[in-house]
Amino acid sequence: MWGSLFLKQNKKAPARSSTKYRALAVKSEDGTINRMEDLLNLDVTPYTDKIIAEYIWIGGTGIDVRSKSRTISKPVEHPSELPKWNYDGSSTGQAPGDDSEVILYPQAIFKDPFRGGNNILVICDTYTPQGEPIPTNKRHKAAQIFSDAKVLGEVPWFGIEQEYTLMQQDVNWPLGWPVGGYPGPQGPYYCAAGADKSFGRDISDAHYKACLYAGINISGTNGEVMPGQWEFQVGPSVGIEAGDHIWCARYLLERITEQAGVVLTLDPKPIDGDWNGAGCHTNYSTKSMREEGGFEVIKKAILNLSLRHKEHISAYGEGNERRLTGKHETASIDSFSWGVADRGCSIRVGRDTEKEGKGYLEDRRPASNMDPYVVTGLLAETTLLWEPTLEAEALAAQKLSLNV
Repeated sequence: MWGSLFLKQNKKAPARSSTKYRALAVKSEDGTINRMEDLLNLDVTPYTDKIIAEYIWIGGTGIDVRSKSRTISKPVEHPSELPKWNYDGSSTGQAPGDDSEVILYPQAIFKDPFRGGNNILVICDTYTPQGEPIPTNKRHKAAQIFSDAKVLGEVPWFGIEQEYTLMQQDVNWPLGWPVGGYPGPQGPYYCAAGADKSFGRDISDAHYKACLYAGINISGTNGEVMPGQWEFQVGPSVGIEAGDHIWCARYLLERITEQAGVVLTLDPKPIDGDWNGAGCHTNYSTKSMREEGGFEVIKKAILNLSLRHKEHISAYGEGNERRLTGKHETASIDSFSWGVADRGCSIRVGRDTEKEGKGYLEDRRPASNMDPYVVTGLLAETTLLWEPTLEAEALAAQKLSLNV
């Protein structure tokens, strides 16, 4: 882009690009064109009914997103219209080399903001050729939980707050930070404006619009406490949809940061020391919680969550022990707590929920790199399907002062 601007101002300058991949050619005396961008932006809709479907899946680490493209003969409106596909699982850490075929099952469709037109992004989950979900397929179990009649009847809503950190390419240091040095202490950066306080707004805004275009239920964004850190929120989403939307939003963010030459990290504590970590707070409610008397239902849910604290923590993201220290607006990873308007608790209940006697709870324990299928499925399972013993329930109620 800078090369194009320079050429427009200085016609005698050679046609050079700011990157080795760009091919500029003189179009007229007062302008240039980028041949690559013309092709990338080419609308093929008037010339063919065929579309490009980008099949997206989660790789072997459980946090990496992979994708590849295929041509579909005509526009589609539902995943069932798409064929299954396969990929080399030995190259993603999901299958041995001598039996490497993994099958992709299309599960959710989004509009493709990069290619436009009728082209689509396809969220898939992964199976063996015999039809068994592979170990890294966390969507399958979540879908089973959300299809349970009791869970369906409670219409579980989720609002997920995805925090992330932008890093400078090649130096593994946050965007906007002096290389090898530190900015001023936290305080001025949260929801801030200004070149000395906000780093990466163009990426956040581009991602926001891309999500809206794609059909992701994104509800907002903001700059976070640590400089170079941002957040976007998705929801309210019902059931399995929450995980599909977060994974697609993460994919879009990876693509946008790729184009910007910035590295995205979902590490829950990217910088050691007196800096906030990155979480993925998950707001949750059921039909009973949203109706009159819902606060008592919320308290019962909190009781159940307290009794399965270790199970949840073990599934809430790698490296979360570096973030959940009891400092920087977190609870200790080793203990369970809840409170009204207290961001230092495991579970926070909002003032409005307390006042209205109904509403939702916020699980503040999930790390930024959590799997949304796992977290949303666990919340529904623990609060709707799992029943503690009467003795455990009584002891937990006494300890947490739930008065249930």
